[in-house]
Amino acid sequence: MKLTRQQFLRVLPATVLALSGCAASETAPASTEELVFDHACPLDYATQFTADCYEGGYTMLTLTESGEQFLVTPEDAAEVEGLPESVTVLRQPVRNIYLVSTSVMDLFLALDGLDSVTLSGTRAEGWYLDEARAAMEAGRIAYAGKYSAPDYEKILAANCGLAIENTMIYHTPEVKEQLERFGIPVLVERSSYESGPLARLEWLKFWGILLGKEELAEQEFARQVERLAPLTGQASTGKRCAFFSITANNLANVRKGGDYVAQMIEMAGGDYVFADLTDNGNNLSTMNLPLEDFYAGAKDADVLLYNSTIEGVVHTTEELVAKCPLLAEFKAVQSGSVWCTTQSFFQQSTALVDFVLDLHRVFTENDPADLQFLRKVE
Repeated sequence: MKLTRQQFLRVLPATVLALSGCAASETAPASTEELVFDHACPLDYATQFTADCYEGGYTMLTLTESGEQFLVTPEDAAEVEGLPESVTVLRQPVRNIYLVSTSVMDLFLALDGLDSVTLSGTRAEGWYLDEARAAMEAGRIAYAGKYSAPDYEKILAANCGLAIENTMIYHTPEVKEQLERFGIPVLVERSSYESGPLARLEWLKFWGILLGKEELAEQEFARQVERLAPLTGQASTGKRCAFFSITANNLANVRKGGDYVAQMIEMAGGDYVFADLTDNGNNLSTMNLPLEDFYAGAKDADVLLYNSTIEGVVHTTEELVAKCPLLAEFKAVQSGSVWCTTQSFFQQSTALVDFVLDLHRVFTENDPADLQFLRKVE
């Protein structure tokens, strides 16, 4: 049985026994008493997880959508007794992580947590993060198979302490079940389901708790929020913007109006041309439009942003128009205000603020140079 956060807080003092004074110490306490709730970790934006802190350094991480719960336990603390079977205990330090969700790696790098990862669900050449790729090329991180076909033998031999997956794992639930059958905890992170960029970035706090780097996570998150402060409350620049790619079957892939990329455009002072594009019955952040519909919505946009992640980088206007001849008639193509994202963008989870600042410069400057995540399509 899975408990809601409120239910868990209500039953925990009556049912869970743990040692008091359970921070690291030379001599472990010898008696047991109730685990006592201290406070809830404050979250300003994220809604896909909660973190409840207990005396002695215990923290309960709860994934709000699934109700899955992970009790992060200090290294020298005694085991907690009487926990519901649905709660997974993770004892610090969590080592030999099998990291499948690529968006998590950059958050680990920001927290100096790369040494916790020894297995990857992405090959070296698939990483656009230099430190992750270098660690794999040096043999410090081994490829252990993608989410749907993990190398169980390698994972077990590495004494894996945790598998971090994204929701793609639910397409192959038997893999999750097999990992758990082998005694490997599986955490399915949901940062991609956060509606806004700062909510995604606030997952720094989640991983900071797991890695025992809460203070560093708080500092880094606060620093990133502060960098956006100069844009807060500023009036729109009036620049209309589209974010898209052209698929192999001649459709325009665009972000929905509530997506975090659309929100970043708005935060940067732009007006997202498909802001009214709503959910079409699924949880995907994107949807494919017929080229005629894309033309009607984006032909008068002041700025076009081409998403290189799936269909590859576009370097020239000729390459872009070759993908879709209709684009030659677009205002932004004719005025030369077309930009392409770098392929590292979606893996660099901590750089969402940098992307907003890049966009603000595109909206307010004439051909800005030295942008981090956008390259001019000449």
